[in-house]
Amino acid sequence: MRNDPDFVQYVYDQIDAACDVSYRHMFGGTTLYSKGKVVALICDNQLFVKPTEAGRAYIGEVIEAPAYEGSKNFFLVEDEIDDTEWLTELIRRTEQELPGPKPRKKKRH
Repeated sequence: MRNDPDFVQYVYDQIDAACDVSYRHMFGGTTLYSKGKVVALICDNQLFVKPTEAGRAYIGEVIEAPAYEGSKNFFLVEDEIDDTEWLTELIRRTEQELPGPKPRKKKRH
């Protein structure tokens, strides 16, 4: 499930800065955030975008697959990774439809 750091950087660089994208390596994969929301996973050098109705409508004919064994299905993005405008728009639409991150509960001592 490890990713090539160059692939992760390439995906990151393909998305316009207006999406406020960041990423974090976790459990051998990479989690991609937009404006603090988890929008995608990168696993085995493949991009898996969280499924949303807006994303489905934008993509049209989607390919759905689990990002890792036991995960829910995500939208698998293949050749479109090379299209900056297309990928940026998909990430933008996905982020807008997802709920904000849940506030963390403060631990009581």
